[in-house]
Amino acid sequence: MPATTIAAKASPRAMAEGSRVGAMEGPGGSESSSFTPSCYSAPGERKVCVHPWCTMGTEMGEPRQTILHADLDAFYVSVELRRRPELKGKPVVVGGSGERGVVAAASYEARAYGVYSAMSSVVARRRCPQAVFLNGDHALYAEASKGLHEIFARYTPIIEPIALDEAFLDVTGSAKLHGNGPTIAHRIRREVRCELDLGCSVGVAPTKFIAKLASEAAKPIASTSGPLPGRGVVVVQDHDVLAFLHPHPVKAVWGVGPATLKRLTALGISTVGELAAVPVDALVASLGDSLGHHLHELSNGRDARNVESTSKMKSIGHEETFSADIYDRPELDSQLVRMTDAVGSRLRKHGSAAKTVQIKLRYGDFTTLTRSVTLAQPTDLTHEILAAAQMLLAREEVSTGIRLLGVSVTGLSAEHHRQLSLDDLSGASWQEATSAVDAIRERFGSEAIAPGSALTVDGVSIKRKGAQQWGPSQ
Repeated sequence: MPATTIAAKASPRAMAEGSRVGAMEGPGGSESSSFTPSCYSAPGERKVCVHPWCTMGTEMGEPRQTILHADLDAFYVSVELRRRPELKGKPVVVGGSGERGVVAAASYEARAYGVYSAMSSVVARRRCPQAVFLNGDHALYAEASKGLHEIFARYTPIIEPIALDEAFLDVTGSAKLHGNGPTIAHRIRREVRCELDLGCSVGVAPTKFIAKLASEAAKPIASTSGPLPGRGVVVVQDHDVLAFLHPHPVKAVWGVGPATLKRLTALGISTVGELAAVPVDALVASLGDSLGHHLHELSNGRDARNVESTSKMKSIGHEETFSADIYDRPELDSQLVRMTDAVGSRLRKHGSAAKTVQIKLRYGDFTTLTRSVTLAQPTDLTHEILAAAQMLLAREEVSTGIRLLGVSVTGLSAEHHRQLSLDDLSGASWQEATSAVDAIRERFGSEAIAPGSALTVDGVSIKRKGAQQWGPSQ
């Protein structure tokens, strides 16, 4: 039975109670923002709760969907502060600290000065000269993320990771074992704080879109003296979705990027409520069939997407912004070898083969292009990926200077049957050589064997996952 139908069949008094805005007491006496108080059923009436996560059940005995969006607070910075506690209370920025770097995360003290993720490190320094800049450490954050997802898995197997520090959780079937949605949200927050020493904000709602907005509303507030406590857990009940959603700015809707926002603004639409009031035919005429229908559904609080716990990896890649433009083709070839080595290694660890190889180039004037080639058969062999990438790079002009270079593979498949070549029949194959390299790295570490181009005066310099993710540190 649809949740809206269930809410409509609740008692009149329950609906009146549900229209109030109040606070719901969480475990341990803490409060979470909620748009309705506790369950209610008038004497003699059938027990039908207005809560989409209530364990009382519905008329038909059907569970309603309860989705959590858990998002850690200033994740990268918070992880760094665990090993650098002397920096607590100071404006801290994590990312590429060089002139070409970008901000990965900023502490709430730094955010108070207008420093945000994805901002140029140069602009961040200008806005907050006293900020402490730390180079990103992807391996450290991945380890913290592992602990986070172990906590999530205690409450449901239906988890959709969005990033290292956030995920959607479908806890619809967890009520009997762990309690309702708000109860689980509070428990997750407490365990993340106690076990990982990290802050976490959680949104509880009947859809992914609303749960995401709810977690944002639960976040701490930036100030120069430190973060002001947020609400921690924000709960949006099924029948209060529109009351919560419609005051938001229209840019809060998934799918509204800069270009779409400009078009909506030209139409006089600035809030989600105003977008919802536009007839769907008018949106389709202005924005196209797919986007028009998408925005109409979301702005009216409808989001049919489920939490996908088995989402398939679509691509594997590595790209790097250089501290200075590279004009020398042999140097670019050397960089390409190291990047392809990292991509091939990750591809094999994932147990996949790739059908398409793509390179990405960004010139000194920020002109960006991508080139790709589809292989005759899927491969997981580094030398075949490299040959395709080198062919693509050889076709492009590089003498004007390359700011960024990247290589990626797409069209991934778990099962691939390789057609034998004459080289495979003549003796030791590339497959055997690649397997030997993987075995050596597995036993002795990733730096135990590497391409010749990875050798420097300081030793082996290999490309690691997440390295240079936020630009150079020099």
